Order: sequence, then structure tokens, then C-alpha cells
Amino acid sequence: MSKAFTREDIGLADEDEDTVTGPEQELGVPALPAGVKNYITPAGWQRMQDELKQLRRVERPKVVEVVSWAAGNGDRSENGDYLYGKKRLREIDRRIRFLGKRLEAAEIVDPAKQTRHDRVFFGATVTYVTSHDKEHTVTIVGADEADPDRGRISWLSPVARALLKAEIGDEVAAQTPGGRETLEVLAIRYDTID
Repeated sequence: MSKAFTREDIGLADEDEDTVTGPEQELGVPALPAGVKNYITPAGWQRMQDELKQLRRVERPKVVEVVSWAAGNGDRSENGDYLYGKKRLREIDRRIRFLGKRLEAAEIVDPAKQTRHDRVFFGATVTYVTSHDKEHTVTIVGADEADPDRGRISWLSPVARALLKAEIGDEVAAQTPGGRETLEVLAIRYDTID
């Protein structure tokens, strides 16, 4: 049997393993737990659509053109343009597959259509205070939109999970990297997420 057809090379785990490797791990993006929906905001979905379109219509054709030109120059074994181009094509194709799968599984949830503004749900911007009197404001978004530096946390994160369904004044316990933390909800709002 050719090495190209071994289970390890196609990203499948052995039967006795709990996890399956795939494009998410290769790209450094956490895989969604089994059976969990891939919630995403309309803006996040649009960003992923735009990136997919850019890769398919602009970046990939440019790289294919460079690789074709480089392949016509003769010896490919020491041709930097050819070797780098082929590597870049693999990266682009991997990202296209990843985006396609994530968008296909995505369930768009528009926070602007939330009718219950008194509780924390997906898309809420929540201000809370920790037991150490540190105030934080976070927006709960999809796993593919999370950006802690901008105050956007995945709805699957421990803090978001603790905050979900809480109301103003509620105290909830969250398991953080620094240990168990008590969070008190100070404010909840539903803004348009860009």
C-alpha cells in the first residue's frame, strides 16, 4: 500500500483515539466539540465569506500563475518560485476547505434580533466585575470570531458559558486560567457587531 493512503496522512485518528485531527488543528484553530452548533454573527459570517471569495478569485489564481511560470523554467528541484508557490497553494487550499466546512456548518444568529435584553445570550456585550474588583466588557461571539484583544470571546469559552443566561446583578462562577472566579454582571446590551 502506498504511504499516500495511510490513515495518519489523511487526518484520521485510530479507532481507539478520542480525537480526530483535521484542518482546524493544522491551521491552529480549535475544533468545535462534537454535536455543538457553529453559531456565528452575520458580520462574522460575511468576513469568512469575503475571505473565501478573496482566496478563490484572487490569491489562488495569482499563485497558480506563478507556479505555472516557474514550472516552465526547467529544473523544479531548486526553483524557489516553484517550491514556495506549491507550498502556498497547499496553504490556500487548506484554508479554502476549512472556511467551506465552517461556513457550511454555520448557524447565523443576529444579536440585533434578540428580544430578551435582560439576559445574556449569544451576541450580548456584557460588562462584569471580578471578585478582585476588575471590570471587563466582553462580547460573546462565535468560535471563529473570537478575538480576546478586542474583547470578543467565544460562546464556548469558560467565561462566556458562565455568563450565558445571567441577568444584571447575578453572580456566576467561572473557571479561568487563574482559578475559580466569581463574576458579577453589571450591564448587558445587544449592539450590532461589526
